[in-house]
Amino acid sequence: MKQKKNFFERFSNWATAATGSSAAFVIAIAAIVIWLLTGPLAKYSDTWQLIINTGTTIITFLMVFLIQKSQNKDSKAIHLKLNELLAAHEGASNRMVDIEDLTEKELDHLHKFYQQLSDLAEDEDDITCTHSIDAAGENHKLKAVRYKRK
Repeated sequence: MKQKKNFFERFSNWATAATGSSAAFVIAIAAIVIWLLTGPLAKYSDTWQLIINTGTTIITFLMVFLIQKSQNKDSKAIHLKLNELLAAHEGASNRMVDIEDLTEKELDHLHKFYQQLSDLAEDEDDITCTHSIDAAGENHKLKAVRYKRK
């Protein structure tokens, strides 16, 4: 199932790991200290300031793309894992698989529904009592009756 990663994929993984390391932070601090120490030699000239401004701008610009690629990949992997859990769990609604494709308005509507489920759950004395998206109101009544019979 694993395919050979292309060059950019390998480089992106390496660069993300390398730039997120303690060593990269120490190197960045060292570069700034060296730049500061060269200030008197350069007489704090415009060129001296331009060197740090240009360097940090270029690095920041490139890092934005590397970080975004890494986050996109991680997000996709997490969604797939969650989708697998939803598909495997008998009580979970399969309608929740790939809901990230919904519009913001649709997600807000769904959020309100789950807020109602949360409100129903707060009325329960038993923290293990659960509710599902399908027929939540009816399930709530049935579960409450069963719980009281115990």
